Amino acid sequence: MTADAVEDDARLVRAAQTGDRHAFDELVGRHKTAVYKLARRYIGDADEAYDILQDAFVAAWLALPRFDPRQGFAPWLRAIALNKCRDYGRRAQVRFRMLALFAQDPTSSAMPRTVGPEQAASPATERRQQLDQAIARLPSRYKVPLLLTLVSGLSQREAARELGLTEKAVEMRIRRAKRQLAVAVGTSPKAPEG
Repeated sequence: MTADAVEDDARLVRAAQTGDRHAFDELVGRHKTAVYKLARRYIGDADEAYDILQDAFVAAWLALPRFDPRQGFAPWLRAIALNKCRDYGRRAQVRFRMLALFAQDPTSSAMPRTVGPEQAASPATERRQQLDQAIARLPSRYKVPLLLTLVSGLSQREAARELGLTEKAVEMRIRRAKRQLAVAVGTSPKAPEG
């Protein structure tokens, strides 16, 4: 993000903090694609990513009075979106456990749906879905640095600063994330490091 864009975001945030909905709408327009991409890759589900996108912007609007302008709007919004993704992950684990309990009861009507042939995806779509699901399963400590650099476009230095890590730690976590993804999607992984 350019210095002009950061300054323009700061101007819009100041206006939005006074109740200017048009200023906030402009911030949403500027950042919604980046937030959506981050959420989609984090959780691996396009439809749920839209819900997270909405939740993140509602949370940002409500938290705007407490926004610290020294932090920058884009990193602040990414932090909110990542928190919403983590919340989604916790809720998904609870739903999964509940479905597992229902699945053990043969009288339960909560059985998984099957996909019909008309819903079958193309090989490219299946590959992307496989990658999205593999990213969603990564441990957060690997997934977040990977998404901040590959999806949000931050440098490793910027991601390190945002995460409170060293640049080398970010580099190592990204390398481990890529290695786990290579195994998960069936490409040949590099030899493990010592």
